[in-house]
Amino acid sequence: MVRLIPFLFLMYVIAFLDRVNIGFAKEEFQAHAGISEAAYALGAGLFFIGYALFEVPSNLIMTRVGARWWMCRIMVTWGLISAAMSLVNSEFLFYLLRFLLGVAEAGFFPGVILYITYWVPHAYRARCNALFYFGIPLASVLGAPLSGALLELDGAAGFLGWQWMFAVEGLIACVVGVWAFFYLDDSPAHAKWLTEEQRTTLQAALDAEDEAKTGPHRLLSALVDLRVLYFCLIYFLIQCSVYGMTFYLPTQVSEAVGSEVGLLVGLVTAIPWTVALVVNIVVNTAADRLPQPKKRFVAAACVAVGSVGIAASAAFSNPVLAIAGLSVAAAGYIAVQPVFWTFPAAYLTGTAAAAGIGLINSLGNLGGFVAPVAKTWIESTLDSDAAGLYLLALCGFAAAALFLTLTKSEDPARTANPQAIRTPKNLNPN
Repeated sequence: MVRLIPFLFLMYVIAFLDRVNIGFAKEEFQAHAGISEAAYALGAGLFFIGYALFEVPSNLIMTRVGARWWMCRIMVTWGLISAAMSLVNSEFLFYLLRFLLGVAEAGFFPGVILYITYWVPHAYRARCNALFYFGIPLASVLGAPLSGALLELDGAAGFLGWQWMFAVEGLIACVVGVWAFFYLDDSPAHAKWLTEEQRTTLQAALDAEDEAKTGPHRLLSALVDLRVLYFCLIYFLIQCSVYGMTFYLPTQVSEAVGSEVGLLVGLVTAIPWTVALVVNIVVNTAADRLPQPKKRFVAAACVAVGSVGIAASAAFSNPVLAIAGLSVAAAGYIAVQPVFWTFPAAYLTGTAAAAGIGLINSLGNLGGFVAPVAKTWIESTLDSDAAGLYLLALCGFAAAALFLTLTKSEDPARTANPQAIRTPKNLNPN
């Protein structure tokens, strides 16, 4: 955990920032590049079309070439494309680069979720996922002020503020991508920083859990498995809520505090994500102490509370109450996702895990395409800015209901051969 999770978390901070930094540049970007509100919503969502199309192939390639090669490729190519966003001067180029950014980044997130299963036994997985998910709130806690500060470089060296933001943050991804090639190991067997006894013990625990899993083991079986498709639907609804909030969060904060998007708004935007940081690790550490079937109640509660928060942010005009609602929403929506990923990870193994996790993430992330478009449409149809947020809240409540209807599944950490799986104390002599 000490060796891998912080670095994976750093990668996700950069990935999420490059994915959503367009929200910070929204107004200036639209004005200077000639992007209409409808075009912005479409372009923001096109990322997820390219992302969805190449998720499963990307995950399968990673199982063949290894994580360090593939993660390096993903980060360098998405960094270059993100930096190229600084050159956008038409709606067509905006659409093209957002689509290509999705293609380039496809496989990063499900690849990391799969990669964690290569290293982390089930009893630790929710908290490891939670630490990795720190990347989402930290992308805003650290990234919001950074993006705001870069926007205020407007005019420096003849470049606009939003051009500085895209270029600098894209090039950061390229640097970390090259670093990943030299830092990551493909599996415990390649980890020279572990002793031989540690490698053997860890691999025995992981192999025993894989043998105890009840889900499909083959690629095609995973793609048509009903439980996997059910996971896809739940994740889709969660992502509708998450990205519908994320893409417009800086704008909402700007309206709440009565200030243009800049450093001040960036700092205030960091408040909801700071709350999410704390709630995320507390909830998921507690979830790891529960058997797998009971984790569905934790997940349902998280997404329901998040939906209450986003609805409250729309209902209250008072800035303090609105920010409080957004903080509750961010906490609930971030905390639910690490718990969610323990379900497919406990069910799938082998090639089926690579394909199934890729499929869940790809179809689920289409919520990032649907949410901005649906939010804009319902607000225009009902002539109400709050209507879009209420729609996102409904998606979250639907996800909570689906969690509660999940049929009970076996917990591989409890059904595996107890001779093969060591206790946490034996895995960590300290």
